[in-house]
Amino acid sequence: MSITLRGRGNDSSRARGRRSHLDLGRRGEDLAARYLTERGLVVLSRNWRCREGELDIVATDRSTLVVCEVKTRSGHRFGDPAEAVTDDKQARIRRVTSRWLSEFQVGWCPIRFDVLSVDCTPGGEPTVRHIVGAF
Repeated sequence: MSITLRGRGNDSSRARGRRSHLDLGRRGEDLAARYLTERGLVVLSRNWRCREGELDIVATDRSTLVVCEVKTRSGHRFGDPAEAVTDDKQARIRRVTSRWLSEFQVGWCPIRFDVLSVDCTPGGEPTVRHIVGAF
């Protein structure tokens, strides 16, 4: 006897889609971290989580704390990756940054919020666009 699931697809296809999405995000964050390191920044945290959310990358250029949101896409069907950093997302990143500062007992320091837009179009070389002081 065989059973065919109709409608939303079977669990294994959803799991594969989610896994490939997560793999793409991980690849983008790896490329972004390497990009920052090659430009002299020191990565302090990656994928730091708390109850309010997550920070993709926290780095420093030795004078400024640089909080980086990484957005990765495999095409432009949904627009430029950086466009996904909405006002609500920016506010959440600021709140989570306050938690990070408290968790690591960091006193006052200059903070900059950057966005790294990573394009991983199949068949092409990945590109990283760094928007310094994005918000």
